[in-house]
Formats: sequence, structure tokens, C-alpha cells
Amino acid sequence: MKILYAIQGTGNGHLARAVEIIPILQGYADTDILISGHHCELSLPWPVKFQMKGLGFTFGKKGGIDYKKTFSSNSLGTFLKEVRQLPVHDYDLVISDFEPVSAWACKLKGKKCIGISHQSAVLNPHAPKPAKKDWAGELILRHYAPISQSYGFHFKQLGDRISTPVVRHAVRYGNKSNRGHYTVYLPAYADIKIIAFLSKFSEYTWEVFSKHSRQPYLFQNIRVRPVNLEQFTQSLLDAEGVFCTAGFETPAETLFLGKKLCVVPMKGQYEQQCNAAMLKEMGIPVIKSLKDTYTDTFREWLQSTQTVQVSYPDHTQQIIERILEESSSFHIEYFPMAGGFLMPNRN
Repeated sequence: MKILYAIQGTGNGHLARAVEIIPILQGYADTDILISGHHCELSLPWPVKFQMKGLGFTFGKKGGIDYKKTFSSNSLGTFLKEVRQLPVHDYDLVISDFEPVSAWACKLKGKKCIGISHQSAVLNPHAPKPAKKDWAGELILRHYAPISQSYGFHFKQLGDRISTPVVRHAVRYGNKSNRGHYTVYLPAYADIKIIAFLSKFSEYTWEVFSKHSRQPYLFQNIRVRPVNLEQFTQSLLDAEGVFCTAGFETPAETLFLGKKLCVVPMKGQYEQQCNAAMLKEMGIPVIKSLKDTYTDTFREWLQSTQTVQVSYPDHTQQIIERILEESSSFHIEYFPMAGGFLMPNRN
């Protein structure tokens, strides 16, 4: 059996999840990797067969997307060429983590494409949505990477095909502590805006991971560093709390660790507005921006000791096994008593 696993490369969350999923896929079948997009600091420890430009967005510095850079860095002609040339029929199964080249190649060529992503869960009718309807945002989310069948991840399990998050091994089995600092990741804001906001809380220590700085530096009680996965993970494990965007992976890992969490959804980013709606429903403080309006709310969060308790078991292997069995002729045999893995039967 041969699998194409296609990953969205805009941002770090999709690749972080892929690090957990790829070894499982490789244990069952020959697996080729495709990555499209940009603005990601992570790399995979396996060869990437297809490196595509795809269609991605560029983080801005004012809390949202930089639309000018986004349009200038994308080419519809290049995207269509990549879609036409991708040999999806060479594979028994195509799995897409919100990756548009593989998804559209499958759609236009009549090939089944399985979606396994957080975005699939956001679209679920039972997933909380923001009070203000965003028709354009939902339209983009629904058609950006069209799929035949979806399996999703969200902050809560929502039905049969929406599971709790995939938590990285480094976080799940890391040594958790509390060294008193707050870890900050706000990639859509310029350093100066983040520093100006955090400087109002001089009695706290901040570790900021910057999307826009290539060199580490210190400003009073605020330590700024370029994004680095190992350093970020250690900071997360040692933190008192986390202040970040309303993305998925970082908030999910923070919840798993039982640490304080406060989020700022990116402006004009429908997925993050949906995430914020669910997190707010769970009791997580949500602020709309880094303006003075939210200083009191943020200080209340800092002074609070309340955390939200969740249960995120490690069920990634079972999810992948289910996808393989339901989406192909692949059959997995089990010990009838223990229910454990015995041997894959590659038909």
C-alpha cells in the first residue's frame, strides 16, 4: 500500500501534528510526504517528496493577516500547475491535513481524499461558532481544501469523527514544572506591540517567541527569542501560563499540561474566531486585541489561579488505524482478548 500524506505548511501546528502521525503511517505503508505553503519554522526529520508553493497566508504585524504580502506571495497559475502535475493516482490513499494542492488534485481527478485536520472539526455543526456570522470565512474554510471524508480534532470530542487533540510526545511525556514565567506566542503582532502591552505588567516575567525577530534580546522583564521548537516546548513545560493566539496546537497543549491560558484570536481569521468561541465556552479568557481596553481583563487572568481541566488521551494510533481500515482495503488484525495490534494484513 502507498500513501500520500499532504500537510499545510503555513504556520507550525500542522507540521507539529505530522511528527506524531507520520511514524504511524510509515509502520503500515510506504508513505510519501507533501508540504505546501510558507511561514513555518519547523522541519520534518523525513524526506519530503513534494515541496509545493500551494496557497497560504502571510502573518501581519497588527493582529491579523498581511493581505498585500499574501496576494503577492501566491500565484493562482502556479497553484493550478501544481494541482495538474501532482500524481495522486500513483497512491492507494491520499490523506490531507488542510493541504489544498492534494485536495484539489484529488477533486479534479476523481480521486478519494481523506481529510484529517482541526479545520474539519471546526466545520462540524456541533462545534461552537462566533456570535457574528462570517460567511466569507466559512466559505474559504469549507472549500480551501475539499475532501471526500473527514476526521477532525478539537478541544472537545464532538461525535464519532471529532477527537480530542494530538499532543506531541515532547509535551505529553515532558517534565512539567512551574518556574513562574509566562510563555507568549503571537505571530500576527510586531514585537513592539507585544512589548508595549506586556510592559504594563512589570511584576511578571515573559518569554516571547517572535515570528519577526531573528536574534534573541531582552527588554526589562521581557525575553524575546526567535521561534524554536525545542526552546518553545521547554518554555511551555516550565511556564506558569501561556498567552497566545486562538490557534489549535498551542492552546491544546497548554490545556493538556493544566496551565493557565489566555488567547487573542487573529483578526479576520474565521478558524481562530471559532476556536475562541469554544475556548470561551470552556472558561478560557479571550481578549480581542492588545489595546488598553483589555488591560483589566488580562490582569484579572494573571492574578487568577484557575485552570481548566481536560482529558486528552493518546489515541492517534487508533485514529490512523480506523482511517486505513475505513478508507482502503487495508485490514488490521488484533488479539481477540487484549485488543492489541498483532499484524497488518496488506491486501
